[in-house]
Amino acid sequence: MTRQQKAYGALALTSILWGTTWVASKLAVQKAPGLQVAGIRQLIAGTILVSWFLFRGEKLPSRKHLGWLVLMGILMFVCSNGLATVSLKFISSGLSSLIASLYPLCVVLMEMIWLGNKKINVQTFVGLLLGIGGIAVVLYSNAFHASGTSYLTGMLLSFISMLGWSIATLLIARNKFNINPYFATGWQMLIGSFFLLLLSVSTGNFIAIEQIPVLTWVSIGYLVVAGSVVAFVAFIYTMKNLEPAIASLYAYLNPIVAIFTGALLTDEHLTLPIIIGSLVTLAGVYFVNKSIHREREKMPLTDADAV
Repeated sequence: MTRQQKAYGALALTSILWGTTWVASKLAVQKAPGLQVAGIRQLIAGTILVSWFLFRGEKLPSRKHLGWLVLMGILMFVCSNGLATVSLKFISSGLSSLIASLYPLCVVLMEMIWLGNKKINVQTFVGLLLGIGGIAVVLYSNAFHASGTSYLTGMLLSFISMLGWSIATLLIARNKFNINPYFATGWQMLIGSFFLLLLSVSTGNFIAIEQIPVLTWVSIGYLVVAGSVVAFVAFIYTMKNLEPAIASLYAYLNPIVAIFTGALLTDEHLTLPIIIGSLVTLAGVYFVNKSIHREREKMPLTDADAV
C-alpha cells in the first residue's frame, strides 16, 4: 500500500471516528450530566496528549503561552465542546454536528460585522445562502419530532457552542504563537477540563463517580481513544500526506456519519427533508470554505503562518 493510499485510509478513519463521537457523546449523556462527561473526557485525553509530548521533550508553556492556552481552553473545550455535549441531552447528534459544521459561515459573518470586512465574492454569498437555507430546512424538519422548550434549549446551546469555536478560529488566525499546536491542544483540554468540572460541581450537574453507569464509561473511553487519540493521529497523517483541500473533506463527512449513525444506534429521526437540508447546508459550508482558502492563498506568507 502506497503512502497516498494510507493517507486516504486515514482520512476515511478520521471522518468515521469523529462522526461517530457525536453519537458516543449522545449515549454518554443519557444517564450522566453533560458538563461532567465533557470534563472527564478532556481530563483523560488532555493528560494523555500532554504526557506524550512531555515525554518527547517538549518544554512547559511559558507564562505568555499559558494565558493564551487558558483563553483557547475556555473557548474551545468549555464553550464549544462542553456546551455541544450538553446540547445532546435535548437534540439529536446529527443536528448538533450539523450546526457545529456551520462555523466557517459564522466566521465570515463575524469578519463582515465586527472586523469591517465588507468584501464578499459570489462564491461566498452563494455558500452563505445555501448554508442558511439548508439549516433552516433541517431545523424545521426536526421541530416536528422535538419537544418544545427542550428542543429550543438544545438549539441555543449548540449555536453558542458553534459561536465559541468561531471566535476561537478568528483569534487563532490573527494571533500566531510559536508552540506545537498539538501539544497546545493537550494543554487546552486539561485547562478546559478543570473549568468544565468546576462548572459541573458548582451548578449541581454532577453525580458521584460510582454512580456513573457502565454505558457512560464505555462511551467516554471511546471518545478518548477513538476520538481524541486514534482519529487525532490519523488526522495528522492525513494533513502531512494529502493536499489541504482533500484533507479537509472530513469536516463535511463528519455530520453525514453522525446523522446516519445516530439514526441507526439511537433511533434519531431521519427523513428525506433532513437529508436534503443537510446536504445543502454542507454544500454551502464547502463553498464558503473554498472561498476562504482562495483568499488566504492570495495573501503573502509570513513567518508566523509558516509555524
